Amino acid sequence: MADYSVLKASSYVLAHTPDMVIHNGTTQTTEMVVNPESDYLKELPGHLRSYEDCLNYIPNQVYIGNITNDELRAVEFPYYDKKAEAPLRDGRYGEIMPQDEFYGLMQICDVFDLVLLEKEFAASVKAKLQAWGMLKEEQLSILDKNEWSEEDLSRLVSEEHAEGLYDNFRLVGCVKRAHDVDVNLSAHTMLENIVSKTSSVQAILNLLRKTGTDPGSIEYVIDCCEEACGDMNQRGGGNFAKAAAEVAGLVNATGSDVRGFCAGPAHAILDAASLVKAGTYKNVLVTAGGCTAKLGMNGKDHVKKGLPILEDCIAGFTALITENDGVNPIIRNDIVGRHCVGTGSAPQNVIGSLVTDPLDRVGLRVTDIDKFAPELQNPDITKPAGAGDVPEANYKMIAALAVKRGDIERTQLPVFIREHGLVGWAPTQGHIPSGVPFLGPMRDLILEGKMNRGMVIGKGSLFLGRMTNLFDGVSFVVEANPGKTEEAVGAAAPAVSEDQIKALIAQSMRDFAESLLK
Repeated sequence: MADYSVLKASSYVLAHTPDMVIHNGTTQTTEMVVNPESDYLKELPGHLRSYEDCLNYIPNQVYIGNITNDELRAVEFPYYDKKAEAPLRDGRYGEIMPQDEFYGLMQICDVFDLVLLEKEFAASVKAKLQAWGMLKEEQLSILDKNEWSEEDLSRLVSEEHAEGLYDNFRLVGCVKRAHDVDVNLSAHTMLENIVSKTSSVQAILNLLRKTGTDPGSIEYVIDCCEEACGDMNQRGGGNFAKAAAEVAGLVNATGSDVRGFCAGPAHAILDAASLVKAGTYKNVLVTAGGCTAKLGMNGKDHVKKGLPILEDCIAGFTALITENDGVNPIIRNDIVGRHCVGTGSAPQNVIGSLVTDPLDRVGLRVTDIDKFAPELQNPDITKPAGAGDVPEANYKMIAALAVKRGDIERTQLPVFIREHGLVGWAPTQGHIPSGVPFLGPMRDLILEGKMNRGMVIGKGSLFLGRMTNLFDGVSFVVEANPGKTEEAVGAAAPAVSEDQIKALIAQSMRDFAESLLK
């Protein structure tokens, strides 16, 4: 078996940003333009969750690794009116950061002095980030430069087109524009990009801390968020990856950005696995920050039905792909599903190209995959908005194909969905739910011997860019490590010294001479 690259670690982080829901989520900012006196905008503040409520939210605790998917399955739906038994900020895979600390981290991640904070607010945040323990003193000292009053910030927002940063409805900072006329460097765009970069840095730092990974060992970083940074002459030039690597202290890393809407992370994982398997790099990080635009994306439906605003967190993730160590799960980049140009948009064709086609090529059945990880959106968010249970819909299509192929009987459909499926828990941050939230739990389950093989399915909506009507998607398989190829060869053919070779030749000659004399 080829010596595949391995999934060595992953991290998942959230930043609870309720004030950003109001001021930066596109559902809300659009409403402010088209219907500024709407009942929705008036009712919205009363539906925002506190940080404690955010910690108590069971799907959030699943995301950072404190609650398993099986435990989530045992919780009666819906989830928003339930509380986690022992909610923690820190989890097995990451953390949930409060809004004020996230603003402070945003300023530390900003290298062009575009983020400004109110003086007393900055001082309080610095003390909290010192306790956080993931930043160097010279990084923390950036927060000391703030001499701004609330009046100063208010003037910048009202007169200089800056974007305000609010905490508990109070103006505590702002993001300035980076150019007077370039819309690609407007305050709105700079805020979006700095937030994405910051949540990526948050995820990288959590991975380094929780795994003890040497920052200097990372050679390449691939960013796969849904933003694109540039200026008027190169609007999507990048480079989020290298920008985040700089703040995270990855001094030996270079990197680049990969974009594919919701399918971006799956593309990026495959890119990383292929680079490592080819020997181009030994250790590659795949990372992505979250989207301010999608905060409160389904807020109107949630408020209308008396729910809290459930899309109140910026999300991020990071995965570490390395050379085969003989232990961690391997990434089978020879079992890859592809939504090709000619695949079409029919659901059966899409699922066939991503699930059954790659399995057929290597002689596997659908039932040989222990768990499928397609779009893992939290149904608590999507069902009230009329989008249904997205993971369940995917599993029904996979199960239907399994029946059609004869892998299972029709009567086994419900059992298949339960045994090979997952309950959705991921925040609706576009690219974040698309398969990758299961990388961490899947790695643990494989290492614990509780599963052997899983499939990650990334799907995207390319037509959003108005360049094509095509969908997009790729899939790949992660499975238990059978051991390094070199080790197996070494065990079968141990090294032989020159003296041993001479002795063997001499013995062979003697044996041959004796045979002639007989």
